[in-house]
Amino acid sequence: MSRRLLRAPWGRGRKVTVLVAVVVAFGGGGWAAGTRMQSPADAAAAHQPPKAGPVTVAVERRRLTASVVAQGTVEFGAPRSVALAGAVASSGSATDAPAAQLVTKLPQQGAVLTEGSVLMQVSGRPVFVLRGQVPMYRTLGPGASGDDVRQLQLALRRIGQDPGGAGGHYGQGTAGAVTRWYASKGYEAQAPGPEEQKQRGELEQSVTDAQLGLLQAQAGQGAAGGHGDASSPAASAATRALELKSAMNRLDQANKTLSLFLAAYGTRVPAGEVVFLPDLPVRVDKVKVHLGDAPDGAVATVTSSDVVVQAVVPAADAAQLRQGMPARIETADGRQVTGVVARVGGAAGSATGGGTGRDGGAAAGDGAGSEAPVPVAVSVPEPGVLENQAGAAVKATVDVGSSKGAVLVVPLAAVHTSADGQARVRVLRGGRIVDVPVTPGLSAAGQVEVTPRDVPLGEGDQVVVGQ
Repeated sequence: MSRRLLRAPWGRGRKVTVLVAVVVAFGGGGWAAGTRMQSPADAAAAHQPPKAGPVTVAVERRRLTASVVAQGTVEFGAPRSVALAGAVASSGSATDAPAAQLVTKLPQQGAVLTEGSVLMQVSGRPVFVLRGQVPMYRTLGPGASGDDVRQLQLALRRIGQDPGGAGGHYGQGTAGAVTRWYASKGYEAQAPGPEEQKQRGELEQSVTDAQLGLLQAQAGQGAAGGHGDASSPAASAATRALELKSAMNRLDQANKTLSLFLAAYGTRVPAGEVVFLPDLPVRVDKVKVHLGDAPDGAVATVTSSDVVVQAVVPAADAAQLRQGMPARIETADGRQVTGVVARVGGAAGSATGGGTGRDGGAAAGDGAGSEAPVPVAVSVPEPGVLENQAGAAVKATVDVGSSKGAVLVVPLAAVHTSADGQARVRVLRGGRIVDVPVTPGLSAAGQVEVTPRDVPLGEGDQVVVGQ
């Protein structure tokens, strides 16, 4: 009995101990959980991004080069339309045009024409190319005079067919040179036709007849003087003198008529068989006729053999370009050749308007102009990879200015103008932003040269470009 009374209290004590341990355990866990619980406001605040700070870029020290970059197209220079001044010769008379003037051989696109080359054929006749400033506007032949004749004579000399003189009068020496020139090219020069030959024969016969008449008159006068025939009034000395004078006049007139005819008789150059061009050689760029067409209007477009890149730039960029500036031309596959600015705007020379910064570059702050875009031509003396690339798209880069050695450079976005009109940059130093007055210089590709004033600025300083 006593032994059971002793175990009962011991069992209840263990239960109490276990219960207390459980309570303590749960209480501790609840406290720990409670320390990690957040209100909705605390949770939202915890997920907010940190407060934004300034965006900075380091100041650099380097050489700065300003460039104008434009997309252009490869073309050939000095395009010029070619048209015939008149008809080519016929197979008959040099004064008559053939029944039909039709293109029988086309100009060859891409062909390079030198002095004396054949451009095309019309009705089987050649159309030659010669160098000269005076356009062909008439048929040139014996008796003709003028600047166009002298131009022809000089051209004949250059191609090795000396006319014997270059005074501007078409004589037999010029006619002979023309004949030889045509023959050297496999053609017959336009000699007088059958009708002209017949007319010449008739005029020469008239001279012969007049000479015989004069001889008869002279003989009659001599016979009358020797025999002293005075029995007939018609045979008087006065009558015989009149007959002699009349015979002399007929001969003189026949000679004059023949001389005038012969002055214009001989080998001619028809108006349609020569085209004078100011500069040679030229390249046939476009053919504007078809076989069988009448050669009315332009028959072709020719260009110089020089490669030219044609581009268009904004007016503000054009103001920085000057004739003679070197340029880099880059193809789509990255190959490069060099060129020279040949023209800015509608006339040779430089564009006007707009200030420039040091060394010919645009000053910082220059904005894009509101004027119309300006055409620019870049000549490429040695085409290299651009040869036979007419129509290809390329990139042209012209360096318009550079700094004198290494300078401090910051992004354009870092420069701002304060209320006093002074350009400044903001520099982050020791957690504070400091305004540094600067003088802007050359700008290029979004960068600008700056020179600090009053407050120091150096390479590596962090300038503010945004928030």
